Amino acid sequence: MVSAETKSPEQSRDGLAGSLELLAEMGRDFAGSRDVDGALLRALERITDYLDAEGAALFLLEDKGRLLRCQSCIGTAEITGLTLKSDQGIVGHSVQNDAGEIVRDVSLDPNFDSSVDKQTGYTTRSILCAPLSVQNERLGAIELINKKSGDGLFSEDDLHVLEVLCSSAALAVLNARMAEELVEQEAVRRELELAAEIQRNLLPPEPKGDSVIRGINIPARTVSGDFYDFFTLPDGRVTFCVGDVSGKGINAALLMAKTASLFRCLGKTVNSPGKLLGLVNAEICETSTRGMFVTMAAGVFNPTTETVCIANAGHEPPLFMSRDGTTERFEAEAPPIGISPLVVPEEGYPEVSFSMTDGALYIFTDGVTEGALEDGSMLELEGVLEILNDTAGNSLAQRLQAVIDKINWGDGYLHDDLTILGLSAGPPAGDSDTLVVRKSVQGKAKNLKLLRTAVTDSLSKIGLEESMVGDIVLATDEACQNIIRHAYGGETDDHIDLEIFFQNRRLSIYLQDTAEPVDLHAIKPRNLDDLKPGGLGTNFINRIMDAVVYSHRKNATGNQVYMAKKLD
Repeated sequence: MVSAETKSPEQSRDGLAGSLELLAEMGRDFAGSRDVDGALLRALERITDYLDAEGAALFLLEDKGRLLRCQSCIGTAEITGLTLKSDQGIVGHSVQNDAGEIVRDVSLDPNFDSSVDKQTGYTTRSILCAPLSVQNERLGAIELINKKSGDGLFSEDDLHVLEVLCSSAALAVLNARMAEELVEQEAVRRELELAAEIQRNLLPPEPKGDSVIRGINIPARTVSGDFYDFFTLPDGRVTFCVGDVSGKGINAALLMAKTASLFRCLGKTVNSPGKLLGLVNAEICETSTRGMFVTMAAGVFNPTTETVCIANAGHEPPLFMSRDGTTERFEAEAPPIGISPLVVPEEGYPEVSFSMTDGALYIFTDGVTEGALEDGSMLELEGVLEILNDTAGNSLAQRLQAVIDKINWGDGYLHDDLTILGLSAGPPAGDSDTLVVRKSVQGKAKNLKLLRTAVTDSLSKIGLEESMVGDIVLATDEACQNIIRHAYGGETDDHIDLEIFFQNRRLSIYLQDTAEPVDLHAIKPRNLDDLKPGGLGTNFINRIMDAVVYSHRKNATGNQVYMAKKLD
């Protein structure tokens, strides 16, 4: 490289004043223009004219810093759009080193890359290049070609001027990009807020008073992949669900919205939770993004008989808590929604039914059990149980809120969405219900007369009509015979335990045995027109009682039959 010629102090002052004036003009243009590309082109024209160059080009980094693309150019050679590797040529060297480059005479420089000249037919004699960078953030470079005046070669003074002017241009580029990012972020923020509002509208309105069902949903981000819903059917029953979409972000929010909408739409006419989840699964499998799925638990609650039927599609097990603190979890017997329609039985997801008269049902997402405490540990199921036990005397809303309040937000962000739904059927049997009769007999046919007599006498004492007493005695006797025949497999010394409670014009009848657990799905009534033996007792029971629920005993070997009769 050849050193620049010496200038007088007057010439230096004139050059400095001109440079400052040009810098001020460029700054005003950048500040007053919304068209950054236009302002950069005008700046490139001013720089080219000021340094008396034949041509100039502005290159910007793209493709994660791997390429340099010519954003705009001045001169006879049109190279706008030309791309180079980010380390190619003089301009690439300047960008990589974040330093100005001058090749006064390319004929004397072995590193000169003549490939561009071959593409354009232009002859390069001298090159001046300075990087566009702000605080070590590299954005690109400006390259000048061939000086018009003098010997046609650039000087070191020219390089210093170009470096100063490039600093102003780089700041303009960076500010423009930051402005664009802010605009995009604001647009995304508005879209997310709109999506969050749509999601909130998909949740059911908060019930008034001390409702039997309540839910809480708190998104970890603006939008949520969790949801819950409940609504009342025309006959008074309540359909409900809790769901958790895999993944996070917009994709999860969209799948959440679709699943929740399908559930509410189909749930108005399909009252079987297992069949309902099966229909939702079939729809989601047709359109869901590969790899995304929804865990979901759904149920139907009958407030008249205080019984519930639930189905679980790969979700956290719903938790039933009795008034005495005992718990039962209903594990998923089928995979989540959206995996495949082939893994779900034709009749839908498996269902389980049970009485709600002596406890409450809670369904939550893994964001609750995996929620962080103040010491950094997870709440886990044991923590949820402890809170629910400690707040058992509070309202349902207070119990749910106590669980949510225990989870620590840490730095202001949640690890995962929080969703919990509770269902409580009112006062439990025992303390607040009137015990009508409690009787235990050995499982032998001759002993059933003792039960029939005890039931008849007890129901007559509370003022039931004779015909009603006869129907209930018949249903109870048929249920006991089924226990002896099907649960015990014949007469036995093992016992059948009977309890009947009465409150608010409702009879609640419990029969328990100590036999091995029976197949609950095999207990089906037979049509009266069918003459083959078996199943008629179950049919009679169903016709007499308002609700009949078969279940396995909690925390003990055996089975339970719950029957309810609402007295008008």
